Amino acid sequence: MSFKETVIEMRELLLQMSCDLEKAVKGNKTAAQRVRTASIAFSQVAKTFRKESIASEKKMSSPLIKKRR
Repeated sequence: MSFKETVIEMRELLLQMSCDLEKAVKGNKTAAQRVRTASIAFSQVAKTFRKESIASEKKMSSPLIKKRR
């Protein structure tokens, strides 16, 4: 999965969770279950995002520029 695809998937999951959260607050038990399931999926995609984000930063950093510590 590419970095952009991961970001798109995260946005879609957040949108779904947001809609279902509104329903869950109103007492919809099925929507609450969908939120719980989506939160698990989101955490997995978030792990992928972290890995891809770090890899992207490494590609973008120039070897000529030294980082100060």
